[in-house]
Amino acid sequence: MSGLDGQVIVISGGGRGLGRAFALHLAERGARLVVNNRNRIVDDQGLGPADHVVAEIRALGGEAVAEHGDVADPATAQNLVKLALDTWGRLDGCVTSAAVSGPAMFHKSPPEDFAAVLRTNVLGTSQIAAACAAVMRERGHGRIVLVASTAGLHGEPTVSAYAASKGAVIALGRTIAVEGAPRGVFTNVLLPYALTQMTDRGMDPDHRGLMDAAAVAPLVAALCDPASTVNGQVIVAAAGGLRVADAVEYGTVRHDGPLDGAGLAALLELSRSGPAHSYVHAQDAFQDFARELSTP
Repeated sequence: MSGLDGQVIVISGGGRGLGRAFALHLAERGARLVVNNRNRIVDDQGLGPADHVVAEIRALGGEAVAEHGDVADPATAQNLVKLALDTWGRLDGCVTSAAVSGPAMFHKSPPEDFAAVLRTNVLGTSQIAAACAAVMRERGHGRIVLVASTAGLHGEPTVSAYAASKGAVIALGRTIAVEGAPRGVFTNVLLPYALTQMTDRGMDPDHRGLMDAAAVAPLVAALCDPASTVNGQVIVAAAGGLRVADAVEYGTVRHDGPLDGAGLAALLELSRSGPAHSYVHAQDAFQDFARELSTP
C-alpha cells in the first residue's frame, strides 16, 4: 500500500516533460489524477498530450481524466477542481507544472511576450493553486507542489521573463505555505533540473544522461503524501539528489552619512562576512532587522 492510494491530485502541464513524469509516477503510487495540458498539438484522432498520458495511466490500471484548458485562462482552474470533485468527490493535492520560457535578451523582449510568460507561469500557477487551496482548506487537508526553477533564485541570461516568473512562484509558494499551515494545507516549491523539450537545446552534454525527468518524480510523490509535514520548503532536485534552498540575509552593518560606490562595496562585503539569517516570512525579517538596528 502507498500513502497516495486513493488520493486525488490535479496536475497542470501533465502531458509532457516533467509533468508527464510526475503524473505517471503519482499514478503508479496509487493516486487518481486530473491531467491538464493544453492541446497545442493533437494527433490524427484529435488526441492531445494529456489524453495520451491518461491512456498510459489507464493501461497500467490507474485512474485519470484529461483536461485541456490553458492555465492562463482563469476558467481552467475552476474546471480542474470541478472535474476532480465530479469524478471522485474529493481533492487532495495539486502540482503546478505548466510553464513556458519565452527566451530573449531582456532589452529585446517585446512587452507582450514578457507579459505572456508571466500570464502562464505566474497567473496560471496562482489561479490553479488558489482554486485547489480553497477546497483543501475546507477539508482541513491538502498538499500543493509549485514547480519553479533555479532561474528564479539566481537569474539566467536570455530568459528574463521566465526567471522573473519563477522567482514570483517561489515567493508565492512560501507565502501560501504560511497561510495554509493552520488549515492543514502544506505547500512546497520544487526547482527541478531535467532534460525536457524546454531544456533540450541548452543542456550541457556532459550531464544529459543524468537528467531524466523521472528521477525527480519521487520527490513530488513524497511532498504529496498525506503523511508528510514538510511545508514552506524550496527544494532543488535532479538525478536522484536534492538540495534545500533558502532566502538569506547576512550580517547587519550600520552606516552613517553619505556613501560612495567604494564605501558601499566595502559595507556589502562586511555584511556578507557576517552570520546568515533565514526567515519564515518578511515580517520576521523586518522585526529582526529593526531589533538589531535599535540595539546600541
